[in-house]
Amino acid sequence: MKREPILECDVLVLGSGAAGLAAAVTAATRGMRVIVAEKANVFGGTSAWSGGWMWIPGNSLATRAGIVEEPEASRTYLRNELGAHFDADKVDALLQSGPEMVEFFERHTSMRFIDGNRIPDFHTTPGAVSGGRSVCAMPFDGRELGPLIDRLRPPLDVVTIKGMAIGSGQDLAHFFNATRSLRSAWHVARRLAAFAGHKLRHGRSMHLVNGNALVARLLKSAHDLGVDLRTNADAVALQRDSGGAAGRVVGATIEIEGVAYEVRAARGVVLACGGYPHDLARRAQTFAYTPSGREHWSAAPESNTGDGIRLGEAIGGQFDASLETPAAWAPVSLVPQRDGRPAVAFPHLIERAKPGVIAVTRAGQRFVNEASSYHDFISALIGTTPAGEEVCAWLICDHRFQRRYGLGFSKPFPFPLGPYRRSGYLKRATSLADLATQCGIDPQGLESTVAAYNSYAKDGFDPQFHKGSTPYNRVQGDAKHTPNPCLAPIDDGPFYAVKLLPGSLGTFAGLATDANARVLDNAGQPMPGLYAVGNDAASMMGGCYPSGGITLGPAMTFGYRAGLSIAGAEQKTQATPATNSTIQSQGHMQ
Repeated sequence: MKREPILECDVLVLGSGAAGLAAAVTAATRGMRVIVAEKANVFGGTSAWSGGWMWIPGNSLATRAGIVEEPEASRTYLRNELGAHFDADKVDALLQSGPEMVEFFERHTSMRFIDGNRIPDFHTTPGAVSGGRSVCAMPFDGRELGPLIDRLRPPLDVVTIKGMAIGSGQDLAHFFNATRSLRSAWHVARRLAAFAGHKLRHGRSMHLVNGNALVARLLKSAHDLGVDLRTNADAVALQRDSGGAAGRVVGATIEIEGVAYEVRAARGVVLACGGYPHDLARRAQTFAYTPSGREHWSAAPESNTGDGIRLGEAIGGQFDASLETPAAWAPVSLVPQRDGRPAVAFPHLIERAKPGVIAVTRAGQRFVNEASSYHDFISALIGTTPAGEEVCAWLICDHRFQRRYGLGFSKPFPFPLGPYRRSGYLKRATSLADLATQCGIDPQGLESTVAAYNSYAKDGFDPQFHKGSTPYNRVQGDAKHTPNPCLAPIDDGPFYAVKLLPGSLGTFAGLATDANARVLDNAGQPMPGLYAVGNDAASMMGGCYPSGGITLGPAMTFGYRAGLSIAGAEQKTQATPATNSTIQSQGHMQ
């Protein structure tokens, strides 16, 4: 009988998103031999398509800018937001190790961060702040990756301009204002010229931003530390030592380029396969509104099919679906493809807060503050849709809005509207009644809703849903529009509509873990040698969504804690964030 070839390491990481790479890099800095096995033919997972923002209260970038908050403020906010799902040990771990993680990666790796000191929390419950809890990866020159750039997952195509990703913050603001400001026009011209040069010489943009920059910086760090990075490596089964059902996890069987390998991991295995956004059976099991699992469109890569969770369950790991919601909901629209491939989900994260757009149901009625978070938006839509009906809504705007901000995948001026209309993606009519008929919306309902909305939008006031009333609403709106950056009448025909469907940016339900990311069995005990991070682990937020970056922030933090724990430096949580003296006493590289 032919024996499987053998690979040996200290730490085996399955998956290459931010969480898995954080664990790999951290363990490698401790002298561990690390293998990263990625199922897809590119590295980065959902992280490479993300906005790249991480929610890290007490981070050093905010502190250096003079923003100092009491640790109890973040804890109070989470206690109010998470309610019964508040896990004190994990919250303390995040608040202690999050700032420590940022400093560690800046000091010892190629990671560099930019601050989100003006990004508010989603809600205004006690403990919320208007900025200082967010960080993002600094833009990165992809040429520094060398040949690895060809194995980095490109940005999600439908949210780019022909493959050029736009950074959040000022970069995005310049693109919105390119036809109104010479400074912005010059910025955009330089970006486009640089992109054209990169495309000609390298086949893709080398100015990496957002989640692409985050993954690229982690990949470079891993490569510099000697991590063995493998693509097309599909984990088949976990291996345990002779201890039987209670034995230590010591490796996995992995198919690499079609060859089955026995990968022996002396210190343990980290599951970081990106959750189950494309596992139809588990979606049907956990997404209450879609009994078939098919009435849902995820913006995550199709390779994220729940492999890590199944591997953990197969040897006794506990799957935790007792969360407030099982996924990070987001409204999406389906973009038709010219070559006959299935439509691609476009996540609507930005334009809903701009002045002059509303969302309506089939009855033509508004159902939510359109400037609320993507997660809250879909939660409201699911809650308002009668049982048995398709969960959907329509974004409605006028010509002025579409040309100024765009509507979903249909880009603003100077991009032509013809292709979006011909594909059926963008609906257009000279009257609201005709637009409603095209969309299957009740015409009288839509006309009445828009008339009522216009009567108060002109004064910047929304008595129905209070759009523009919170710091998060306003920062997502148009700061140059007064008196309310989120409100303007819809009265400059022709009128446009795009259909919204329930989607997600990733899943929240996953394997139960402790504060050091160790997988728990059905008795609630840690399974020796087995860790889960990122979306393979049940969200420490309990399926709640209190702020942007609450997926990647914990992903990086618990990836970091897992790397330390698996390397023999198990982390203890304490009631206050770690100081530099605490970091030194725990033996970090200085």
